[in-house]
Amino acid sequence: MRSLEGHVKSASILAVDDEPTNLKLLDKMLRAEGYTNLTFLEDPRRAVDAYRESGASLILLDINMPHLDGYAVMERLRGLGDPMLPPIVVLTAQSAGEFVLRAFQAGARDYVTKPFDRAELMARVRNLLEAHLAHRLVWSHNAVLEELVKERTAKLRNTRLQVVRRLGRAAEYRDNETGNHVLRMSKVSAVIARYAGWTAEDTELMLHASPLHDIGKIGIPDHILLKPGKLTPDEWEIMKGHVPIGADILAEDDTDLLVLARSIALSHHEKWDGSGYPAGLAGDAIPQEGRIVALADVFDALTAERPYKPAWSVADAVDYIRDQAGRHFEPALVTVFCDALPEILAIRARHPEP
Repeated sequence: MRSLEGHVKSASILAVDDEPTNLKLLDKMLRAEGYTNLTFLEDPRRAVDAYRESGASLILLDINMPHLDGYAVMERLRGLGDPMLPPIVVLTAQSAGEFVLRAFQAGARDYVTKPFDRAELMARVRNLLEAHLAHRLVWSHNAVLEELVKERTAKLRNTRLQVVRRLGRAAEYRDNETGNHVLRMSKVSAVIARYAGWTAEDTELMLHASPLHDIGKIGIPDHILLKPGKLTPDEWEIMKGHVPIGADILAEDDTDLLVLARSIALSHHEKWDGSGYPAGLAGDAIPQEGRIVALADVFDALTAERPYKPAWSVADAVDYIRDQAGRHFEPALVTVFCDALPEILAIRARHPEP
């Protein structure tokens, strides 16, 4: 591994001065100290491009130059937005306090007046290089750590989504519904949410949370859940119990995904006119996520074939949805649903029944 000394001596240094004599003197002094990666410019207008090419770790800059003075050069360098802009040492014959202050305000890290003392300048060059290289090392280390955190976070997020999907699949295995139904209705729910004005982030949450809408069916006995005929009133009351069961399964977790999933599980059987269950909520008292999933779930269930019923045509299902506006469904969402219908039908085409 290269030593600190090696890193310092090989660091790139950019010197900008319109006087060739000054540049030759700097070249001689720096090389005598063992610095080898040097760039010298007489034209300050080329300073920014030279910095981009060399990635200098230190800039030695004159102030009084034609075309572009040192203050303007520093302004252009700051305009790059580089978080690791190197330290700038101003080399000038101007020693008045106002010039010194202006140089520091413009972004200079140090200020040396001409004629400068060789030992003093070389000490300042070395100190600033060591500090900048250490800063860059910390910056690089933090960037690597940040990338690792992003990767770990993405893996954790993906793992969480996989667990959620498998929970949804667990409910499917106990029901007559297919995996494609859950896939379609979740995608349709996300489309309706997007058309209803949800943000991209919230729409994605809807996509992943909605498959858990009927997770509580895990707790319903088979002789009721899988009964091919009409349920008796007592059986229907037991069947409705899947809502609180699902809410209980999804409770006690404050992540956005499962909070949304629990709200959907609790509210997607409510109806706009208040005739739904479990709480008999009506209108805006029903969370919008529940209203959206109710619409997507019913439409897909109507247009899918089941052992106990044939599939409805899309036209008949859409007519039913429209007829239920103001009763089962929020009227404004029915309008949104109709606007989104081409995308919804495309989802059906991509994920048909097996």
